[in-house]
Amino acid sequence: MTASSQQPGQQNPPFRLAAVIAAAGRGVRAGDGEAKQWRRIRGQRIIDWTIGAFDAARISPVVAALPPGELDRLPERPDLRVVAGGDTRTDSVRQGLEALEGSGATHVLIHDAARCCVPAELISRVAAELRGGAEAVAPGLPVSDALWRGDGGAVQSVQSRDGLHRAQTPQGFALERILEAHRGFGADAADDVEIALAAGLDVRIVPGDERNLKITSPGDFALAAGLLGAAMDTRIGTGFDVHRFGPGDHVTLCGVRIAHERGLEGHSDADVGLHALADAVYGALALGDIGRHFPPDDPQWKDAASDAFLRHAARAAAERGMRIVNMDVTLICERPRIGPHADAMRRRLSEIAEIDEACVSVKATTTEGLGFTGREEGIAAQAAVSLAPA
Repeated sequence: MTASSQQPGQQNPPFRLAAVIAAAGRGVRAGDGEAKQWRRIRGQRIIDWTIGAFDAARISPVVAALPPGELDRLPERPDLRVVAGGDTRTDSVRQGLEALEGSGATHVLIHDAARCCVPAELISRVAAELRGGAEAVAPGLPVSDALWRGDGGAVQSVQSRDGLHRAQTPQGFALERILEAHRGFGADAADDVEIALAAGLDVRIVPGDERNLKITSPGDFALAAGLLGAAMDTRIGTGFDVHRFGPGDHVTLCGVRIAHERGLEGHSDADVGLHALADAVYGALALGDIGRHFPPDDPQWKDAASDAFLRHAARAAAERGMRIVNMDVTLICERPRIGPHADAMRRRLSEIAEIDEACVSVKATTTEGLGFTGREEGIAAQAAVSLAPA
């Protein structure tokens, strides 16, 4: 039901996002060989990379419009539908949209299979606009190069680039509106935005992404391999640290000072949480442990605040083109109680590592009175971090 036909008192159905992948073309400009959607990059077919991006975004169902006679080249599964595409991209998309009718989807993302490097952030950006009430959304990149009109190999005039954008996909729409627009268009179109505009839809532009390459010519396969290789370079590191109790009236854990009848012994401030996290980052980078970078016999680190160690590890990641995606640390002790301080610890860690607080986890556990932590002889910490290309 379109907005104009909705009756008073009726409620809009819950937002549900589906996707249509246009993959029925032959890609003749991509050079010799089979159709580009079936060619492999880094061991995986292009269409598998593309569908995988929407799977990771938890978009379901996904409809793939494939060349007629090749529908069995994608595995059957409940959240993936295949339909035979048409002679043109417009025909193929319309077939995909028709397959979504009655699915419960309220909105749809339409995407070219050849854009297999589509970043998760771009999918989320378009989806967020639709969820916020937009009826049509398209990512675009402002044209920054000079534009010429040419004829016979010579420049005839200069074209203004003001207001011009390079169109990308996925383009998002209210499903009923774009399906109705496709049914009434009756011709081929450059993309679905052209069809939406012809039907009077208001199309919002959101920032595109330079990584969202469309494989068109033979040289694009190598570019896509590089982009996908960077996306695959995810690192995981773990860290573990222990410090014994000694004289003192407080402990420092994850950068937060907590009153306690004893302190922790160590060359620095003995912050086991920060030490374990720094070790995890160094481990993900294959840079050894914290002692390699901050030797315990170096007097300059005596009683030093351990935030310097995690800052150094985060900088080491940035210098290597990596960023910390998330951090998770578990403090192991009987006392002091960690729960009342966990939120403050998360805030402090996010400040030190310069990542979103939502990407920081601080947990605590006891050992039920067993072992050195159970006997309250000290505190241990175990940490894990993940890194990804910046």
